[in-house]
Amino acid sequence: MQKARIKLASTDISKLNEICQSIKDIVDKTGVEMRGPIPLPTKRLKVTTRKGPDGGGTATWERYEMRVHKRVIDLGIDERALRLVMRVSIPEGVNIEIEMIE
Repeated sequence: MQKARIKLASTDISKLNEICQSIKDIVDKTGVEMRGPIPLPTKRLKVTTRKGPDGGGTATWERYEMRVHKRVIDLGIDERALRLVMRVSIPEGVNIEIEMIE
């Protein structure tokens, strides 16, 4: 049986969970085998900058952080289920990657 690995990444965790739930609904409807969604470690991107533009005054700092959440779903898939998964609407800001594995 052919398998598909779906990799999802987003800064908004609610959108990510929404897509995982819609894929889970398709799996329940078609009856294919599913593993996941497996949460991968969250990548934290941090930027620290000075508040004062000219360097005068007290040294106060602004700290910004962006978190990238990731999920992996493995599906034992047939053609009909793959077609339904491909038609799932993907919100803006979510990266999706589907690869076929043996």
